[in-house]
Amino acid sequence: MTEARYDRAPGERPSREMQPSAPSPLLVYTTGLLLAVLLTATSLWAANTSLIWPGGVVLGLAVLAIAQMGVHLVFFLHITTGPESTNNVLALAFGVLIVFVVVAGTMWIVADMNANMMLPSDAPMSMRMQH
Repeated sequence: MTEARYDRAPGERPSREMQPSAPSPLLVYTTGLLLAVLLTATSLWAANTSLIWPGGVVLGLAVLAIAQMGVHLVFFLHITTGPESTNNVLALAFGVLIVFVVVAGTMWIVADMNANMMLPSDAPMSMRMQH
């Protein structure tokens, strides 16, 4: 039989008794720190070892970097899949969008300026022929 004290209306916030006990913040931060240090040490090892195929080092470092970002998001920024984390996820997505627009726009502008750059008329002929 189900107990009546756990019945609640849709949208009603759960009471303290119903919420699972959360681990202590010290445990969460310590676990995050240990995982971050482990991933950093693994990255340094992967970059300096000859045991990994040289072409796979870049892929391995990319995977470790993504794992490092995940550790930071979960353990330090507390980004979770819970409903209370929706605003944090939206703020993070907006920040990523802004960074992407700034970096992509800068690269586009610099590439366009490089393509349209004029050489001075007194430049040697060999330099003018390269462009």
